[in-house]
Parts: sequence; structure tokens; C-alpha cells
Amino acid sequence: MANPMPSDTVLDLLHAGVVIPAHPLALTAEGAFDEQHQRALTRYYCAAGAGGLAVGVHTTQFEIRKPEHGLFKPVLELAKETADACAESLDRPIVLVGGICGKTPQALDEAAFLKETGYDIGLLSLAALKEETVDELIAHCKAVAEAMPIMGFYLQPAVGGRLLSVDFWRRFAEIENVVAIKIAPFNRYQTLDVIRGVAEAGRAEDIALYTGNDDNIIVDLLTPYYIRVGDETIELRIVGGLLGHWACWTRAAVEQLDECQSIGEMSPDIVEDALALAVDVTDCNAAFFDVANAFAGCIPGIHEVLVRQGLMTSTRCLNPDEVLSPGQREEIDRVYQAYPYLNDDTFVEEHLDEWLA
Repeated sequence: MANPMPSDTVLDLLHAGVVIPAHPLALTAEGAFDEQHQRALTRYYCAAGAGGLAVGVHTTQFEIRKPEHGLFKPVLELAKETADACAESLDRPIVLVGGICGKTPQALDEAAFLKETGYDIGLLSLAALKEETVDELIAHCKAVAEAMPIMGFYLQPAVGGRLLSVDFWRRFAEIENVVAIKIAPFNRYQTLDVIRGVAEAGRAEDIALYTGNDDNIIVDLLTPYYIRVGDETIELRIVGGLLGHWACWTRAAVEQLDECQSIGEMSPDIVEDALALAVDVTDCNAAFFDVANAFAGCIPGIHEVLVRQGLMTSTRCLNPDEVLSPGQREEIDRVYQAYPYLNDDTFVEEHLDEWLA
């Protein structure tokens, strides 16, 4: 029997649409876990207005699960403890999403840990199931969903994901304990596959859709989807985002989501401004995510911005080969200069000491 769904408060927040940063891992220059700056990052996201946090996901580095690092449980426990304190101080809930990876035994172990630790939802990566059939994938997803409510995850193949068909998403959406989907294939056709699958499963009202398409954030948030199912036309919208890009300049991301959500009340001129914003955000993401080098520096790129703000001390990753690409730092310089209105450096500077305390 499936476990209970998340609380009504969590479900209401998910469906309203919130900013959920994908939480980075703070390491010292020597590669040790930097708890002080890890806490500061969590405090920053909560103070910036994020409605949730995603921990143990791609941006946190999948390597935290390796025995030689042993960081999966400490990182997720620290995030939970810090987020709970922030939620109490701010007098508002913070949705906690924990990453779930691996084949079924590992995924079930991770789901059990997340549930026990107090996470609300598991973000289910299928990256480890590259060769499995759709039937085998669905069996895996059903097994994990019996352990805790899950958010589906279409991870782009360029960083370890696999192609997933409309048929998969239709059947996945039929699983009772699926409460949300992060759509992150960085591909318009595959994004539409997910949305079609949810509509055709009859779950449009039940499953909250979140963009993970860091290359198309604003347009994803602005776009209505009208999907024909039988004699009915179903409208779906992507209501929020769970994004590595939102791990920095988060205060500005909250403002951007608010603007997108009120777009129906805006004049045509403001709609045009919002589409121009989409281009600026995508250009920044190209620098942060190292598009010029096939995303090789996507995690250290986010780290570089956070180091500049004082929220991290090093761009170090657990994988020593994961470093800024040649020219990437200069690209980040360029977008910093080109789009000063997109950063939240002043906000961070005003509060950094209290977050580091």
C-alpha cells in the first residue's frame, strides 16, 4: 500500500508554483565538506523567497553517494535541519525535495532515508536505468512511489539522462503517488512529450509541472499548453521551476517567477519585456552551464557565481576533473556586465554575515 500523499500545505505550494533551487555542495579548496557555507546557501535560498529546496540532485553532485565521500546522509540531514530552522524563523513552509538515484534496491534505500529524515518528495532520476524497457522503468517507479511521493525527472541525455517516450510519461503519470514532474530534457519536443503524457493520463489537475529546462526558463513559465484528448482540450501550465540555474541569483529568480505568474494581467508591452527577459536569462545560463563545452562546466559554473558572492569559498567538485572550462570564467564576466539587473549581489552582501554565523 502506498504511503500517504504529502501534506495539503506541500501540495498547495507545489501547485501554486514556487522557486526550488537545486542545492550545490560547498567544499573547501582542499575538498573537505564546508558545513558553514553549506548552511549559508540553505539560509540564502530560504531568505531569497524560495518555496523549496532540492538536495542530493545533479547540482549537489551525484558523487556524494560514493562510499569514499560518504556525504549523502550528512548533506541531506544538514539541509533538512537548516531549512526547518529557516521555516520556523520565516513562519512559512519550505518544501523539501530529495534526490533518489540508482537501480531499484538503491533507490528504495534512498527513499526510505528521505522519508525517515522528513523530506516531502523524492526526485526520481532514471539515469542508472539506461537499458531497461518501459515496463521495467514503470515497475521501478511504482516500487519507489510506494515508499514516498515522487517527482518525475526528465534529465537531459547530455548530463546522464536517457530518452523517455510519451508512452512512458503517460504510464508514469498514472502512478498514484506521482505529485510533480521536473521537465529537463533541454528539448522542446521532449518537453511536449511529458505534457502530453500527463494530459492523456487524466492527471492534469493532480501533477504539478516544473521546468528544469535551464535553457528556456521564462518561456516555459509563460507558455500555455492546450492538449487534445479525445473530445476534450486540456490546458496545462508549467507552474514553477526546480533548477540548477536558480542555485545562484535566487532572489531575482523569485521575482521572475512572480512576474511570469501575473502575466495574464499584463499589457502587451510588458509581455514583450518578459520575452526579452527570457533571452537574457538564457544567455546567462549559457555562461553558467558552459554550453560552449557541452555542459562540462555546469556545476563549477554555478559555484563560480556563488564564490563571487561569498556564499562558497571554492569551485571545487568531488570529481577533480569537473572544473571551469577554458574561457568559461570570461563568459561569466561578460553576462555579469551585460545583465546587472539579473544578479542579487546587493541582497547577498546585506545578509551574508548572518547566513554565515
